[in-house]
Amino acid sequence: MEAHSSSDGNFALTSEEEQALLDRFLKYVKINTRSDENSTTIPSTERQWDLLDLLRDELREMGMQDVEVDEQYAYLYASLPANGEGGGRAPVIGFLAHVDTYPGTPADNVKPQVIRSYDGGDIPLPGNSNLVIRVEETPELKDLEGHTIVTTDGTTLLGADDKAGIAIIMTMLEWYLKHPEVPHGKIRIAFTPDEEIGTGSQHFDVPRFGAKAAYTVDGSHLGEIEAETFCADSATVTVTGADIHPGLAKGKLKNALRAASDLILRLPGNHLPETTEKRESYLHPYVINGEVGEVTVKFIVRAFSEEELVKREEDLKGVAASTMEAWPGVQVKVHFEKSYRNMKYVLEKYPKITDLAREAMRLSGIDPIDGYVRGGTDGSVLSYMGLPTPNLFDGALNYHGFKECISLQWMAKSCETVRRLVWLWGKETDVTG
Repeated sequence: MEAHSSSDGNFALTSEEEQALLDRFLKYVKINTRSDENSTTIPSTERQWDLLDLLRDELREMGMQDVEVDEQYAYLYASLPANGEGGGRAPVIGFLAHVDTYPGTPADNVKPQVIRSYDGGDIPLPGNSNLVIRVEETPELKDLEGHTIVTTDGTTLLGADDKAGIAIIMTMLEWYLKHPEVPHGKIRIAFTPDEEIGTGSQHFDVPRFGAKAAYTVDGSHLGEIEAETFCADSATVTVTGADIHPGLAKGKLKNALRAASDLILRLPGNHLPETTEKRESYLHPYVINGEVGEVTVKFIVRAFSEEELVKREEDLKGVAASTMEAWPGVQVKVHFEKSYRNMKYVLEKYPKITDLAREAMRLSGIDPIDGYVRGGTDGSVLSYMGLPTPNLFDGALNYHGFKECISLQWMAKSCETVRRLVWLWGKETDVTG
């Protein structure tokens, strides 16, 4: 364990702190906070309040200040006041995590499996004999021998996305409250709803939050820092036909279901999620609804640059036009809505924010990995709202599915990194440079 002077403290977690981190994480994942993209409420599900209320009480009990819940938009805010010489001159820095979990996988009655001193190999999931976390599918397991691994039982997701981030932030705050001798600037934290359905940050009150920069703790692999995301839009394709009794249909029926199916088959095969990787862009049809007379198909459009995003949208317009040509009498309309843009365009103006995160990792014995998100985070929106916000790892793998898992040791390293990062920011006076 690395030694530190008394002025900066020992940021590595003790074995007792690791166990407390695990216990906190297990408590949070057992609360079902699955979001719902079809809901019109904020948050999208009432059960997200269960975790928000618990966290509010815990923050108050541990001695955090300015603990408040935005009852309209379901944001939980709190402050760790500055201390020590120079702490008052340091910029206010924020840390965020989201309380909801992915809506596409069951989340009722989560039963975590805790594997102590993992000895390698495939990991069976006890609640589903057909599911095994295989090393060939999750090669990161090769680096986790000897670790404590937490998995699902195979019947639900685990919810490490992003309850690991919540547990890490809470553990960091508790440590600083117990170690007032370690100097730092003012820290703001926020726990947000509905990140998984892309609506959680749209009402976030950046002036109320009051930070100059922030970090989401919502990444994956040890050492990842993500300062790039997709540029994202959504699209709704409406295919309108003409319905009539099938017994009288000859020459009159225009079947929107068949036309919509043909439209999907016409999508460029080299620009689909299942055929792309890394920084390659795609079109993704993910919901289809309707009947013979009218069908709607929902798409997400993803690219790392705005120029590439426009190309994919032009592809979809072209597919719509060719479908109408192939199906006389059928109308196809495409409507696009802006979602978010690559946060790289903002973060590259503030290199210190990512540089200090890399330094905190190096001091924690971690090789930083400059990653990118083939998706979005709350930071994608917040960065454009005036709060530059890259994403830090939390140690989890296989998000959004039954095979989700996390290393306690990687989670502890994330917590150590965040502790150091708070201390490093306490030595700064601005976020530029």
